[in-house]
Amino acid sequence: MSVKVISEVVGSMWKCECVPGQAVDEGDVLFIIESMKMEIPVESTHAGKVSEVLINEGEPVSEGQVLAIVNPA
Repeated sequence: MSVKVISEVVGSMWKCECVPGQAVDEGDVLFIIESMKMEIPVESTHAGKVSEVLINEGEPVSEGQVLAIVNPA
């Protein structure tokens, strides 16, 4: 079962810290979103492998937007 990594804020994708196929642990930072001049980390909620990254650096981000898909270990 896949887990969706979702943004909780509106902003801009400042930095992508993951790639498809990468193993991640729960709590690993996958993305950093710039919102209101602050850097907001987006963490993985499960350990597993990143199967898809659905956003690129510099793109706008909406609240509730799916940023990546993680397949739990």
